[in-house]
Amino acid sequence: MSGPLAEVLDGQRRADLQRAARALLKEPLLTADGPHSDEFRLVRRHTAELREWFERNAGWTLRTDADAARLRKTPGTLTDPTHPAREAARSALPFTRRRYVLLCLTLAVLERGESQVALGRLAEQVVLAAADPELVAAGITFTLERRDERLDLAAVVRLLLRLGVLRRVAGDEDAYVSGSGDVLYDVRRRVLAGMPASLRGPSMAETEEFGERLEEMTAQTALDSDELRFRAIRWKLTRILLDDPVLYYDDLTDEELAYLTRQRGFVTARINELTGLVAEVRAEGIAMVDPLDDLTDVRMPEQGTHGHITLLLAGHLARAAGPVAPAELAARVRELAAEHGGFWSKSAREPGAEPELVEQALTKLVALGLAERTERGVVPRPALARYAVGEPVVRKPGRAHGHGHGRRTSMTVQDER
Repeated sequence: MSGPLAEVLDGQRRADLQRAARALLKEPLLTADGPHSDEFRLVRRHTAELREWFERNAGWTLRTDADAARLRKTPGTLTDPTHPAREAARSALPFTRRRYVLLCLTLAVLERGESQVALGRLAEQVVLAAADPELVAAGITFTLERRDERLDLAAVVRLLLRLGVLRRVAGDEDAYVSGSGDVLYDVRRRVLAGMPASLRGPSMAETEEFGERLEEMTAQTALDSDELRFRAIRWKLTRILLDDPVLYYDDLTDEELAYLTRQRGFVTARINELTGLVAEVRAEGIAMVDPLDDLTDVRMPEQGTHGHITLLLAGHLARAAGPVAPAELAARVRELAAEHGGFWSKSAREPGAEPELVEQALTKLVALGLAERTERGVVPRPALARYAVGEPVVRKPGRAHGHGHGRRTSMTVQDER
């Protein structure tokens, strides 16, 4: 087929492929009957192309069946702590260490269990699993008799409900937490089987150091040739550009920077072709800008009191000549409250609220790669310059200093002159 109709059909195919790829980047686990069922069907339709692209360019595997599509993503930076799992609730509180342990124990129990389970029975089995001597030696114990422990388990279950691992049949988690009732779930075993994203189980890792264990669990193969080393570099760079708002040159090794210098056009063009993200190259790094502005889990700027305070502190940090102590930022919030407090919530204007407001703002700035916490204080990163008020700072092309990571956003970094 050729002519205008063929062009229209080809354009629609490319648009559907891009929509499917973006859906997987936002939700690496899609289910047939979940909130993204339309995107799931697109992924199923384009599985072959998506699988080939992700395996070749990012080293990620894609598994699809009639129930779910699972993109097993390995982040470009394994130790980035700025994007935790969160409660599937309005508060969206980040998971604590205890909740992560409960999540792992719950998945282990479900893997060995039946196709249906009651929350009370699940709790009993989790308590038994937590009695493992190694967990006890690590100071991890659960009785699930206290309300706060039951709240943690309920948060884990709600996350699994959102992911589609569990389906609620009857009851409510609040009743379990209060001790007045129970909940019954269907266990979706195919979805459950797709949860692990590592290539090796934690029990196969021989080292005890956390970072090294992550490396062992995600390592593909021994890099004993130039071809394999270059492939690993391409995967890492692609992962960062897909997942993080900005790739700073100074965060790369000399070998990685040399590869990116040679292959930048190829790498960014391939990402643009699949996702629609547009490369914005600047003096200290590269940002893949999202014209649709929906491939992010952290937004800036955003409305509301906390969004306003974050933006104002970003401007303050962008003008800083060096590290800024959190106490100085808290003092700045007090000054800003006198000027802008009329637009803020009542709780934000209360005396003593400043440290918490600063912490919330810094959490977002660090997650977006705009700032870095150091022992000397908070250090602005180059991309924060766009929030400075006044004349722009012009810098020669070079390498930035410090470390930082975040997810996709529509921010830029400094102009290259």
